[in-house]
Amino acid sequence: MAIETMDVTYRGGGATLRGFLAEDRSASGKRPAVLVVHEWWGLNDYIRRRARMLAELGYTALAVDMYGDGKTGSNAAEATALMSAAVADPKALEARFQAACDRVGSQPTVDPSKIAAIGYCFGGAVVLHAARVGMPLKAVVSFHGSLGSFHKPAPGSVKAKILVCHGAADALVPEDQIAAFKAEMDAAGADYRFVAYPGALHGFTNPEADARGKENGLPLGYDAQADAQSWRDMQELFAKVFA
Repeated sequence: MAIETMDVTYRGGGATLRGFLAEDRSASGKRPAVLVVHEWWGLNDYIRRRARMLAELGYTALAVDMYGDGKTGSNAAEATALMSAAVADPKALEARFQAACDRVGSQPTVDPSKIAAIGYCFGGAVVLHAARVGMPLKAVVSFHGSLGSFHKPAPGSVKAKILVCHGAADALVPEDQIAAFKAEMDAAGADYRFVAYPGALHGFTNPEADARGKENGLPLGYDAQADAQSWRDMQELFAKVFA
């Protein structure tokens, strides 16, 4: 296995976007691709590591820049400002996500009919929105993502299979939001699975979550068991949709 990584620049939603591509160049033939959408902190080393991990599983992975120019926030105030600016224009947000789909789909190693997306926190909301508006993805996986909706899908319009990996002790995602999400997915006839990992807090996949939480006064925490299990749950879904 020879994982190669590179920074890639593309445009969408009125911005220059700076992503990070990872793939195994030693493998032959076209393969599925997975987009990785960052937390509210932006496209940082944690998200790059997840892209490399996906490449090690045999996928071409593109870590997506949803903020433009590769901007990142070093604290909660900066991250909130970046995220708020991004979600203020949902159509631009969709265009940036679509630009990432187009960019990874043009990769010589990729079968463009087999694209999935995963997202963390803010990124979870982004990939769920992509599913809600009917983007032709094979699957989307939200890790400790917001479940609130910008768009109510019509029955039969959700094409992607959905996996929500949620921390059962996540204080940032209220129970009524969970109930509303499930009701929305049921009404849309979506193929979805909701998994709540016992005791896991918001940010449970990120080893930096504890330090970030203390620095910013937020109820964040890493959970190695939930991290490992959610990654296995993702792989199980991908094995089915890419078969």
